[in-house]
Amino acid sequence: MAMWRPTLLALSLLGAAIPALAVDFRSVDVPAAILYDAPSQKGKKLYLIKAQTPVEVVVRLEGWSKVRDAEGTLAWIESRSLAEKRTLVVTTAPAQIRQAAQPDAAVVAELDKWVAVEFIEPASPGWAKVRHRDGATGYVRSTQVWGL
Repeated sequence: MAMWRPTLLALSLLGAAIPALAVDFRSVDVPAAILYDAPSQKGKKLYLIKAQTPVEVVVRLEGWSKVRDAEGTLAWIESRSLAEKRTLVVTTAPAQIRQAAQPDAAVVAELDKWVAVEFIEPASPGWAKVRHRDGATGYVRSTQVWGL
């Protein structure tokens, strides 16, 4: 047993040195999806989640994804209900979409809490470029949204 200790130690250190996997955000791609307490339609139905809502995928299992929502709730959803399209949801209202990634830039639109916007691309540190469903495009502070 003593000869295995150095090997086990080396393997555990190697595991600690491997970087964590990237965060995997998706959006709900159906008008409303059911979230379950288990990866099965026989599981307890917890609640509905609407289209365009961002979720973080934490586990995938045979056609199911365990996801975390903006409030931190974990639940299972059928993977076919998710799209790779990235969206963000406003968590601090009002959130302002600005013309540029600067706090003093002109405000293009103000958003209420829980409004979803399309994530276009990362911007300068602390900002994300987004598009609202009415077409307003600009930059929002990363501290005002969830899904990055």
